[in-house]
Amino acid sequence: MTSGIDLGIAGRRAIVCGSSAGLGYACAAALAGAGAEVVLNGRDAARLDAAADRLAADSGRRPLAVASDVTTAEGRAALVEVAGGGCDILVTNAGGPPPGDFREFDEEAWLAAFNTNAVSAIMLIRSLIDGMIARRWGRIINITSAAVKQPRSALPLSNTARSGLTAFAAGLARQVAEHGVTVNNLLPGSFATHRLRGYAERLARQKGTSLAEEIALMAAESPTGQIGDPADFGAWCAFFASDRAGYVTGQNLLLDGGAYPGML
Repeated sequence: MTSGIDLGIAGRRAIVCGSSAGLGYACAAALAGAGAEVVLNGRDAARLDAAADRLAADSGRRPLAVASDVTTAEGRAALVEVAGGGCDILVTNAGGPPPGDFREFDEEAWLAAFNTNAVSAIMLIRSLIDGMIARRWGRIINITSAAVKQPRSALPLSNTARSGLTAFAAGLARQVAEHGVTVNNLLPGSFATHRLRGYAERLARQKGTSLAEEIALMAAESPTGQIGDPADFGAWCAFFASDRAGYVTGQNLLLDGGAYPGML
């Protein structure tokens, strides 16, 4: 999607949370491919170093890598400090909470889900947005979930927490647009990541089916009959981060291969 197009972000500093693997890594790779100076982040130092090596091999430049847990104030502070106290592009991203019936989750589980999937992103944005406003340019991209558009009964924690972040982003987008800062959300459906494979394995154990059968069922939910390629997701992230997307803000882009049956 971004091939042959100058996105205007060469030299821009980009922080990508949860970027040691999966969709976060795909976003980091696409941004690096467009010339951005990427800061990788994740909790597992070994996995993060491996991701930095992989990105260096692909892009020719080794990114900064900050091993920290952004669901904590200390982890967020470490990331912002190593990134030089500011950035032009922020991609928030965190693994989703566990599935289950809402009756199974106590107050602690609900608060943890809100912290991981809403509050941590909001606090990072709070730390970085004034610098973007001062520079008159910024891009905030939240990786949420297709469940924001089509809530699933098995994902009550994710439905609720991610919808809260979506509502926050909608209000913020209108507040900061006049300063050249955009705020948008990417809503992934099923993509070929380690997390999706783990979810399919869990379903297979519960239902007595095979991993291949569960993957096939997920693919069949999309009219394309496919599971998404993370590289395609990363390309959309890079476009939303680009100079050319300055007139796009407050939007929720659903990337699910047409699985959502509605018009809006």
